[in-house]
Amino acid sequence: MRLLVVEDDDGIAAPLVTGLRREGFEVERAATGAEALAAPEPDLVLLDLRLPDMDGYDVARGMRARSRVPIIMVTARGEEVDRVVGLELGADDYVVKPFGLRELIARINAVMRRVSEPPVGAAEPEPVVEVDGLAIDRRRHEVTLDGAPVALTPKEFALLALLAGDPGAALDRRRILEEVWGTRWYGPSKTIDVHISSLRRKLGDPGWIETVRGVGFRLRAP
Repeated sequence: MRLLVVEDDDGIAAPLVTGLRREGFEVERAATGAEALAAPEPDLVLLDLRLPDMDGYDVARGMRARSRVPIIMVTARGEEVDRVVGLELGADDYVVKPFGLRELIARINAVMRRVSEPPVGAAEPEPVVEVDGLAIDRRRHEVTLDGAPVALTPKEFALLALLAGDPGAALDRRRILEEVWGTRWYGPSKTIDVHISSLRRKLGDPGWIETVRGVGFRLRAP
């Protein structure tokens, strides 16, 4: 597996790269955001948020604009707002310094399993789901409403596809976080509300996604 470690601090990057290589990973290091964006696409990115030439969030935006490569944000920031912003930008996981190498490797493996394998025993979902003019094409990663395309971010698409998998059923926040963001963060989950708000706006009618108080959300035709 090819990893790109984006970290400007030599004291952190050197032992991290050494440790990951010892575990069998192919590792390339970038010390700046510009180097990260110019590097060949890896299998997974470990992205520090504090870089000398640009904010790590800007690097994540640049990567997401052209690729769906898995991103684990690695940072000393621990506030919930930083977690929320990172998840909104499409990060697949979030690790706060200091962390152990074993924990990081476990998170890398967990992210790669989520992006490459369907759940064990799960039935293959229908490639296209239609709900009263709203069509979600999982294979082509496209959404149309009454034949008109709806532009969504990767996380917005994943969230809508999850809700569309069982129209009318209420999905709780914990399941949404686990299946869309692959995280077991059970504190406040403002990132879900941000994405729901964006989906409602893009679908043109807030009635498409109903809030189920005390539970979560469900998809239903307005």
